[in-house]
Amino acid sequence: MRVLLFTGKGGVGKTTLAAATAACLARRGRKTLVVSTDPAHSLSDAFGLPLAAEPAEVESSLHAAQVDARGLVDSAWTTLREQLRAALTGAGLDALEAAELTVLPGVDELLALTEVRRLIETGPWDSVVVDCGPTAETLRLLALPEAVSGYLARAYGWKTRFGLSRSVQRLATHLESLRELLTDRETTTVRLVLTPERMVVAETRRTLTSLALRGIRVDGLVANRLVPAPGRWRGSAAAWLRTRRAEQERVLEELRACGLGEPQLRSVEHRAAEPVGLAALLEIADELYGQASPLTGEYDSAPLLRVSDVDNGYELRIALPLSRDSVVDLARVDDDLAVTVDGFRRLLALPEALRPCRVVGAESDARGLLVRLEKSS
Repeated sequence: MRVLLFTGKGGVGKTTLAAATAACLARRGRKTLVVSTDPAHSLSDAFGLPLAAEPAEVESSLHAAQVDARGLVDSAWTTLREQLRAALTGAGLDALEAAELTVLPGVDELLALTEVRRLIETGPWDSVVVDCGPTAETLRLLALPEAVSGYLARAYGWKTRFGLSRSVQRLATHLESLRELLTDRETTTVRLVLTPERMVVAETRRTLTSLALRGIRVDGLVANRLVPAPGRWRGSAAAWLRTRRAEQERVLEELRACGLGEPQLRSVEHRAAEPVGLAALLEIADELYGQASPLTGEYDSAPLLRVSDVDNGYELRIALPLSRDSVVDLARVDDDLAVTVDGFRRLLALPEALRPCRVVGAESDARGLLVRLEKSS
């Protein structure tokens, strides 16, 4: 089983490329599901077919679905919320406080991810392609299992002596299973779609860093909508195409040379007609992958944290893709290290041997952060 998540800035064409990838996998004999968690739900437009929450057959070996996050909130979450409210009220909180504590942030995105996991586990799929929402929503979605686990621990942890509802415990276990799915190095990877524009590339850099902080693998970048090279054409239109293509190539060259350790970069040229339907999608897949497998990607397999012994202490290497202008902040929070890069923050649990140590210095380079810790005297 392979799970491939497509995301990118809104409007870059990720839905089309996710659909093309799924169609290619199915044509090559893999039983494939492509599912959309994007609230815009343009996956049905890409295939030119109506789609619903349950998988529908597009062709042999290819099924597609669109997750209805709002509907999931109205059904699944309502029951759990009532259970939590009843448990908290029984533990001594008044009804108003209990209601406030059961307003779980990001519940619609969380349930969308839960539904994707259900479809993965209950279907006969060899591969699942997920058309995620725009980058910001996807980052929030992928961070939710860990974030909500922390929320539950803070909000409800002090109530465990009252034997708080088993619903909370079940939810915590479920969140951990979602986190394991997302960070499974062999199963799940992300593919970032971008257009060759400097603002989009800047967001892609930040996304790579944020995903690395979460321990989520990116196995490929796709530069979409490259202007076709005009060849020997002449005239003002050909001159415009040459200028625009040259500018796009410069942007991609900057991306390759910026020292972020990016995974494989593929590209797709802009089409004159909107690619709708299987034939058009498979044409894009041929350009995108050629004879290579759509599931083949290149990425750094180094662990997020690596510890080395040095005189009177340790060096902790945090493998993150950083650019020269990345803004980095580190802080010690009990047994955790709070790492913030370009506004994205995560608490990293320090290895047990490092917890008695104090941080005495840190530096960054293209490979990430190097934190120096000194043993307590």
